Amino acid sequence: MKILIHIARIIVGALFIFSGFVKLVDPIGSQYKFEEYFSEGVLNLEFLIPYALPFAIFLIVAEIVLGVALLVGWKAKFTVNSLKIIILLFLFLTWYSAYYNKVTDCGCFGDAIKLKPWETFYKDVLLTVLIFLIGAKIKWIKPIFSKNNNGIIVLLSLVISCGITYYSLAHLPIIDFRAYAIGKNIPEGMEYKDDGEIPPIHDFFLEDAQNDLAPQILKMDKVILVIMSSLEKSEYAAFPEIKKMADNAIAKGYKVYGVSASFTDIIQLTKKKFKLPFEILFCDETTLKTMIRANPGVMILKKGTIVEKKNWTDIDDIEL
Repeated sequence: MKILIHIARIIVGALFIFSGFVKLVDPIGSQYKFEEYFSEGVLNLEFLIPYALPFAIFLIVAEIVLGVALLVGWKAKFTVNSLKIIILLFLFLTWYSAYYNKVTDCGCFGDAIKLKPWETFYKDVLLTVLIFLIGAKIKWIKPIFSKNNNGIIVLLSLVISCGITYYSLAHLPIIDFRAYAIGKNIPEGMEYKDDGEIPPIHDFFLEDAQNDLAPQILKMDKVILVIMSSLEKSEYAAFPEIKKMADNAIAKGYKVYGVSASFTDIIQLTKKKFKLPFEILFCDETTLKTMIRANPGVMILKKGTIVEKKNWTDIDDIEL
């Protein structure tokens, strides 16, 4: 029985660390997922939407820290009880998603691993059983190292997690699991395979007032997309820097386009106010948020292949 408890301890600790890490490198993605859960059509808790990012960060960091704490045996009772609370929350969310078919991807493993709703629910059922099994035999969870060393390891996991979160928010995710990662070819990502699955990129379009310009843009050799998913929420301090970058890029032979999901009047006001030297096309907001975790952000394409992505805060690092 002791061996079973220790195996469960390793499985639960490792899964929580892995689950936390793949979301830690992209906290904005988890923010979007909780905004979806809090929306009117799902849990109808819209008053929580402004708090989606801090809520997501807290849960992500808690997953990693508690996973580490379980593995090293730090404050076993507190750790296991905290894991029980988190797994019961996840269990409810995944059951709700699967039963009512509300959120087709819970985001439990970020964009790294996609599970179907019922697969995710059964995974959480298994984790729930293991955690409560560990809790029933909590006396067997002993510290691996000395008391102080265990505390230091847990503290380090907290500090490192917070550091990675800050970096990912200030710049871009340190690991990009999405179909729009650097090196990915967008046209290839739009192709249907023989397996019948929907391709990873299935909602990419760049529309002007009349046509979808995506097919011709994806054939161009030197293209820069300035992605502004929602101009109402954009950081306006970015636009003077973006104008300078765009002027420089155009002088070097690049074709520059803005892309936004905002209404035409807001687009025209922004373009006029900051004297932006490029046409602004329309694309779905969800697609733009998936393309880059920055508002605004910059993506450079070469014949449909993504060769560079930058948050506007790192625009000076772009080499044209």
